[in-house]
Amino acid sequence: MMFRTLSLCLLLAMTCTMATAKKKVPQQQLWPNGEPMAAWFTDTTKVQLADLGRQYVLTDYGVRQGTTDIQTRQIQAVIDRAAQEGGGVIVVPRGTFFTGSLFFRQGTNLYIEEGGVLKGSERVHDFEIRETRIEGQTCKYFTALVNADSINGFTIAGRGTIDGSGEPYWEEFWIRRKWNPQCTNKDAQRPRLTYISNSSNVTIQDVRLINSPFWTNHIYRCDHVRYIDLYIYSSTQDIKGPSTDAIDIDVCHDVVVRGCYMNVNDDAVVLKGGKGTFADKAPENGPCYNVLVENCHYGTVHGCMTLGSESLHDWNVIMRNCHADNTNNVLWLKMRPDTPQHYEYVRVENFTGKCRSFLLVRPWTQFYQKEERPDMPLSQCNDISFSGIRMECGTFFNVTGSDNYALKNFSFENIDVKDNAKEPAFTKRPVENLKLSNVVVNGNPIE
Repeated sequence: MMFRTLSLCLLLAMTCTMATAKKKVPQQQLWPNGEPMAAWFTDTTKVQLADLGRQYVLTDYGVRQGTTDIQTRQIQAVIDRAAQEGGGVIVVPRGTFFTGSLFFRQGTNLYIEEGGVLKGSERVHDFEIRETRIEGQTCKYFTALVNADSINGFTIAGRGTIDGSGEPYWEEFWIRRKWNPQCTNKDAQRPRLTYISNSSNVTIQDVRLINSPFWTNHIYRCDHVRYIDLYIYSSTQDIKGPSTDAIDIDVCHDVVVRGCYMNVNDDAVVLKGGKGTFADKAPENGPCYNVLVENCHYGTVHGCMTLGSESLHDWNVIMRNCHADNTNNVLWLKMRPDTPQHYEYVRVENFTGKCRSFLLVRPWTQFYQKEERPDMPLSQCNDISFSGIRMECGTFFNVTGSDNYALKNFSFENIDVKDNAKEPAFTKRPVENLKLSNVVVNGNPIE
């Protein structure tokens, strides 16, 4: 009897061993430079309202909906109370609540219920001026509608809307630009929609982020940030929303943008880190790395992924499984003659749709000023790869060489595109070590 029991146990153990051997173990995902990708990047778990602590519903604390009165002071009082009482979540219920700049504290979060609208003031007067980060520089400027600094675990969630009331700001910008064609973004003072700095473990999910006066989302010196299933919109017709970038990633690492719809009158996802001839020497500047953008849908944007115009060193960037309805550029590498720049280990894969230029690389000279620097590093782009591309393009390979930068190790694999350019793709090859494998343009294989 004992022998039969032992044999049965051995048989069961062998069966389990064989089943385990047959079970398919997920392959470790790698970054373009070969480093392993942490499991955090592929974790699709969402934050739930119950996870955010005690609920502070605005209307329970005297904040009124349906009035056009600016209620910044009243809403800020609720945020401050939540922080003092140990933290929790500020809940915006159904209705519209007008406000200027709000500042979230450690332990506080924001949840906007479906039908709820946190609506920005149309007057820049209602947004505080503080030292902040803007266009690759640290300076005093207007704060955003939603601000969070030095917070671990900040969340914005819900099915509601943050509306920046951008139209009057856009009108003023275009009036200024008509009067002065050299009018910069900072000349036409406008608040951003969200600005999060010096923070970790940040999630922004499910909300509608619309009509930002300026950049829509801006993170600076943050890590482990997730933008999940967002609707990000500003006008691209009639009165266009100038410089309403969807997501600006500034001196950050470990960032995920997943399942977002982006339609803005500028670039969608932008990597930033500083600008200027000595930008690499300034401690407030720095690199962006480990950025994953996937399963996104682009409406009308200038660039689906743009490195620059204020970038220093960017690496381990992946954009995959995305579709573009009407983008100017899919990958745009802006090369500033006045800034030492290095873009490397960038991968674009499984991309469909329509674009003006699929890959655009050229000098970027808007509002730049080069200083004398004898040891100025040569800018470069290297190890840039593309695979699984099925698109209709005005120009597929729109790459310009320059004495100010070097291009090397670009690869194209499994490409099937329609290219409407007058000059055939890859006629000019200003890239050292350009590799083509199964590349078909207008039905013709390219070698």
